[in-house]
Amino acid sequence: MNENEKILKWSRPVEILLVDDSPADVALTQEAFSDNKLCNKLNVVNDGVEALEYLHKRGQYASAPTPDIILLDLNMPRKDGREVLAEIKADDKLKYIPVVIMTVSKDDRDILESYRLHANCYIKKPVKFAEFVQVVRSLENFWFSVVTLPSKK
Repeated sequence: MNENEKILKWSRPVEILLVDDSPADVALTQEAFSDNKLCNKLNVVNDGVEALEYLHKRGQYASAPTPDIILLDLNMPRKDGREVLAEIKADDKLKYIPVVIMTVSKDDRDILESYRLHANCYIKKPVKFAEFVQVVRSLENFWFSVVTLPSKK
């Protein structure tokens, strides 16, 4: 058993909340996480309104797990990622959850605004699947192996 297998065997699954309105991007993300076979649970919501319902455990999300990390798209219907990020970081119960912006936007204003709103990092989504898998692999290696995430108390 190698070192990674030892870690995965004894650690709890990492709860990931993916907030993205693109079925293609959701499928790509699910496949990329599945390919890496790391110990995680990917939960998906399709827009910012659903994300906040999930995070506040309202309605159909009353028993939803608290995520260890949030992957957030910026451009979505009903409530965009910027609004969701601002609400998360203004909420004393949620602000400690790391938020990774994953978006196609390369606009400097979006990057600056995301960091102003306290995003933990900003990732431009690659279009090609192989590049997307590499980004997910890097994300997993950093956030789930290197970083110590806050405990859920």
